[in-house]
Amino acid sequence: MLFQKKKQENASETAAPKGNAHYLSAKESREIARSNAKTIRELEKRKKRHVEEAEYLCEMDDPANIVEFDDLHTYFFTDAGVAKAVDGVTFSIPKGATVGVVGESGCGKSVTSLSLMQLVQAPQGQIVSGSIRFNMGDKAYDIAKMPVSDMRKIRGKQIAMIFQEPMTSLNPVFRIGYQLDEMVLLHQPGCTKVQAREHSLEMLRLVGIAAPERVYKCYPHELSGGMRQRVMIAIALSCDPRLIIADEPTTALDVTIQAQILDLLRDIKKKIDGSIMLITHDLGVIAEMADYVVVMYAGRVIESGTTAEIFHNPLHPYTVGLQKSKPVVKRKVERLYNIPGQVPNPIDMPDYCYFKERCDRCTAKCDGEYPHFIQVSPTHRVACYLYDEGGEPHA
Repeated sequence: MLFQKKKQENASETAAPKGNAHYLSAKESREIARSNAKTIRELEKRKKRHVEEAEYLCEMDDPANIVEFDDLHTYFFTDAGVAKAVDGVTFSIPKGATVGVVGESGCGKSVTSLSLMQLVQAPQGQIVSGSIRFNMGDKAYDIAKMPVSDMRKIRGKQIAMIFQEPMTSLNPVFRIGYQLDEMVLLHQPGCTKVQAREHSLEMLRLVGIAAPERVYKCYPHELSGGMRQRVMIAIALSCDPRLIIADEPTTALDVTIQAQILDLLRDIKKKIDGSIMLITHDLGVIAEMADYVVVMYAGRVIESGTTAEIFHNPLHPYTVGLQKSKPVVKRKVERLYNIPGQVPNPIDMPDYCYFKERCDRCTAKCDGEYPHFIQVSPTHRVACYLYDEGGEPHA
């Protein structure tokens, strides 16, 4: 706790430059660089140390959850200051459920998932504080405290990730078969190359590839976008993970292929009886796929609930704005709605509600401290001063 408090104090000291907000003097730049270097060294040292399993063992708040994010803070230490990409994120992913995470670009969706995988770009990107509790079945690990060497044992095996752009995720100089076999050979000791090949071909068939033997011998550039995405899904599923993170898996695909990939994810979820963390901009995908929805804005969760609650009873003005900005078939409008204003600078975040400057319903209370969560129902909560505990708007 003392270490986390010290890190947050150091971050706050360098979060915003003194004087002119658009200009940094040479002295201020040196102070930021010196403070960042010191903090990064200590955080990197903590990740690389060799510790006993007991130091990162933990207890789940609810054993029915597969993952619990608890007040997660992930920062990027830049030359201009500390960018708070994830600034106190708290939500859970239940076993066997699909949780959709939505929000504008830059709101912290992908950084949250990369924090779970311990893939945040270091040394500038660091998990500063908070917990990420992962349910292994017979025990639970706090991933935020795990050394890198131990994290490699569960990354890919227990938690797998489908990245947004398969062309940049697949290695262009290795054949598809080699990249599939590598996952199996790495996480299944005792598996022979022949067994790995058979398993890889089986996974290619599972994801709907018609000629797995041919695709097995291909390089990534010889496949279409949809085929590459299916290969990425096959790699992610190779070791039967308990959790699949799908980071905008349909963004780079046309509408027809999008539908096929979503059907594939839905079928696979039933077969492996796992959980999915689905990150996307597309509210239509969320409505079709997700059981629960988490709405993020400027590095924080501003509303969460079941899919029905978020779509039929959106409470936060930002959630309402997201739904209004979605095109609707057979509805003619002169101009598509957009939320006015800009997201605040992550290096100099205000003390009050981050959405205040863009909100058309703000009140005098919005000038106070950042709003706490209001529990509207057992599954629905919102961080907004407009509502009371029952979810009813204030007069």
